[in-house]
Parts: sequence; structure tokens; C-alpha cells
Amino acid sequence: MRKLIFIFIAGLLLLSACGKPALKDGVYFGRSSADDTGAYGEVNITVRSGIISACDFVTRQKDGKIKGEDYGKINGEISNQAFYDKAQLAVRAMETYAAQYVENQSLKSLDAISGATIAYNQFIEAVEEALK
Repeated sequence: MRKLIFIFIAGLLLLSACGKPALKDGVYFGRSSADDTGAYGEVNITVRSGIISACDFVTRQKDGKIKGEDYGKINGEISNQAFYDKAQLAVRAMETYAAQYVENQSLKSLDAISGATIAYNQFIEAVEEALK
């Protein structure tokens, strides 16, 4: 019995030394604050067996419309290719940020993508909000 208690206490000390509280299983939702254009990011994080098993991240325009393949177009047309390409870079970054988070289980090891730093900041803020 003493061995069992010792192992339990040692396990607790090891967990506290890691600095990571165990996550409870469930689905967590978080939303970032709006940027200067009114756009914001949203995450849904799924935790299974104490680890992040899935993460979905979208950014929305001020009107709530998801930034997708039409983001960066004006009246449904690409009128400025450079602007559209930069907008689509941010759209692709959303999936990358979510995938990196699941893979690494940490925001600290998330790599920001040049040209998609607003989405990066929104992702970080939304995840932190979700896991409060």
C-alpha cells in the first residue's frame, strides 16, 4: 500500500513539474477579439484521453462570413492578384496553425507564417480563450 501511495504522489509531482495541467475530455470553443477590420477567429478543440485530438480554426469577416476561397475577391472577381494571394495565404494558414497545434500539443512551438500574422494572433487568442 505504501508503494502505491508513493507511486501516486510521484506521479502527481511529475505532472506538476511539467507545468501542464491535464485537459479534460470534451470539445472547447474559443473566439478571439476582433481586429481593426472587425474580423475574428474561432476554434473548436477536441480533447480525448487528455490530449488534443482535433482542432478546427476559421476566421470570419465582420459580417460573420468565413474567410474561404472567395476571401480577397471583390464582387466575386480577383481584381488585385497580389491582394488575393495574400488573403489566400492567410486562409491556408488557418489549417496549418490548427494542424501544428494538434501535432505539437503546444502553442509555444507554433510557427507563425509570414503574411498571416493576424490569423496567427487570432488563433493563439482563441485557443487561450477556449481552454480557460
